[in-house]
Amino acid sequence: MRVARGFDILRSVAEAPRDGLSAAGLKLRQRAVELIRVEQLAEAAYSYDIVSLDVPAAETLYAHGEALYAPRLLPESGQLTALACAVCTLGPALETRISSLFTERHASLAMALDSLGNELLMAVSRRAQDRMLADARRRGLTMAGELRAGDPGLALDTQAAVLRLAQSELIGVRLTGGLLMRPLKSVSMVLGVGIDLPPVQWSRCDGCRHRVKCNAHSRPNLVN
Repeated sequence: MRVARGFDILRSVAEAPRDGLSAAGLKLRQRAVELIRVEQLAEAAYSYDIVSLDVPAAETLYAHGEALYAPRLLPESGQLTALACAVCTLGPALETRISSLFTERHASLAMALDSLGNELLMAVSRRAQDRMLADARRRGLTMAGELRAGDPGLALDTQAAVLRLAQSELIGVRLTGGLLMRPLKSVSMVLGVGIDLPPVQWSRCDGCRHRVKCNAHSRPNLVN
């Protein structure tokens, strides 16, 4: 089990080029950056665990007593031996501030703040992936593929199991009765871990019509 919190994720996202935004859009984004910085709205954190499978891999994967039907994670070659389960969050302050801006009728700034929050959350998830990959390598293992509950290939009702495997309570992330994570700016993921796993030829974003224009789509071939 690994937990990380209190790290600065804003700087790298704020400095990344943003092609395609109008002058007004860039100005709003910069206001959102300053708002997050001054009010310390991004409480970035993640928790993860690399959990060995209870039984040899099959379409339904069993790990620590949890069952996840995820045939898409089965590799074309190599051996799937574990699951890397992670939960990432920005904490509750950001969503509270977005709501207050809508209430104050600053809708444009609220939407810019929400969009920036999505970028930050993706950056946190990629940092968590990098940490899991380094952890897998230290164990002599490889890692490939990424699914999130609700994706094709991983049912939404597996969300609770993923959060338990990642011990999301350690970073204050919980699940509502409607399978919604709180804080809202949170995300979970499951990746395959094992011996000599090949790069996958798919991405969880493959079916999304916005993928070409998206700056935050998933890594399709994360491995080794």
